[in-house]
Amino acid sequence: MTTTNPSAAYFEEVAGQWDALRTGYFREAVRDSAIARAYLHPKMTVADVGAGTGFLAAGLAPLVEKVHLLDGSAAMLDVARQNLAQFENLEFHTADGLSLPLPDASLDAAFANMYLHHCPDPLAAIQEMVRTLRPGGRLVITDMDAHTHEWLKTEMADVWLGFERTQMRAWFEQAGLVNVIVDCTGETCQAECNATPAPGQDCAASVEADISIFVAAGTKRIVARDSVQASYAARALGADCGCDSGCCTPGTISLDEIGTVNWDGGYTPLDKAEIPVEAADFSLGCGNPLAMASLKEGETVLDIGSGGGLDAFIAAKRVGKTGQVIGIDMTPAMLQRARRAAKKGGFDNVKFKHGYAEKMPVPASTVDVVISNCVINLTEDKARVFGEAYRVLKPGGRLEVNDMVFGSAILPAARISATGWAECISGALPEQEYVELVKQAGFEDISVRRSTSAGTSEGIPVYSIQLSARKAW
Repeated sequence: MTTTNPSAAYFEEVAGQWDALRTGYFREAVRDSAIARAYLHPKMTVADVGAGTGFLAAGLAPLVEKVHLLDGSAAMLDVARQNLAQFENLEFHTADGLSLPLPDASLDAAFANMYLHHCPDPLAAIQEMVRTLRPGGRLVITDMDAHTHEWLKTEMADVWLGFERTQMRAWFEQAGLVNVIVDCTGETCQAECNATPAPGQDCAASVEADISIFVAAGTKRIVARDSVQASYAARALGADCGCDSGCCTPGTISLDEIGTVNWDGGYTPLDKAEIPVEAADFSLGCGNPLAMASLKEGETVLDIGSGGGLDAFIAAKRVGKTGQVIGIDMTPAMLQRARRAAKKGGFDNVKFKHGYAEKMPVPASTVDVVISNCVINLTEDKARVFGEAYRVLKPGGRLEVNDMVFGSAILPAARISATGWAECISGALPEQEYVELVKQAGFEDISVRRSTSAGTSEGIPVYSIQLSARKAW
């Protein structure tokens, strides 16, 4: 609730009754859904924007170091202080939602529960919340899906009749968020029209509202592409990449900045047989995405982030002369290295193209299998990568990736290391979030198994997974 919109007076009036009213509109499951999308860490500082009487903050306070409660209604915050008296990690602010009294990049996460539909300018409110987030910080919003119950503008001082999910996604992306998820909570907002219909109006047609509630989440962008590309160009050219091993070769990397991880591609001598030595001895992966791919003669395979070409060449052997493999990489030096190896090995069914995982130079519905080995973690917007993978696959096509993930939440500050991104660690997501992004892209039959690389970063388990999924028929 902001102090400059029509909802302000309503909430000042109902503050004393809001807790009783709220239970009829939405339940604790909505709060649980929001918190689950935030991947909270005990050392985080978060904000509850449009906090009201503290419904969401009551769930946040036990989980984080500090919670800022912001609301345009002083009366609502007075009730919140009473409701949350047992917590000592709270700070209250009577504030306009379009001008939050918090510094830039000061929060690890920001929440807004059933708040946005009271904002005259939702995009501006989203942008203001994003301003307060650190790079890698999360914004989580729960609100109503679009509906036609006009009487809620009178009964509840609503400014907007909910929102289309496509609009929410567009606003999040416009505000600079990546890895955007917009999903159902499984909950509904229920309200009842108590107003007497005006002459010529029929309130009875919409006496009760039963409106589904969505949850939208996104991450403030961490600009990492340039440093990643420079690091991999150096590796392709044989220069000192500044690492002990990591994604360079199998072995153990141990750096104070990012932790200790044992890397193992999981390839057998048979996998590397008849592969040019320039590729066979130049593995930058964290597993073997072809181990479960079950490639067939004649199939078309796309390798996202093909690097020196190891996985592309193994795939080419399996799909045979009637098949085709397309390797995509953003680093020209890597492409040159892979092309030299292809020419030396006589691989006529492999093509290497310059491109980005977020925008692949491949037509829609032309690929049977998409593979990737420890590359998607290097991209800033993994949701867009999985969307592109879904686009290029034929109906029924398969996704087979190996990648690094975290076993639990990690602080945004731990994810901004340029070295950590280049070493396939800092760009990793919590496993649950990674899988949810695959699901959001439309994939079905998703299965996940632990792979061959593992270690710790900032005291949090980090390990490789092998994920398999299928595009719907």
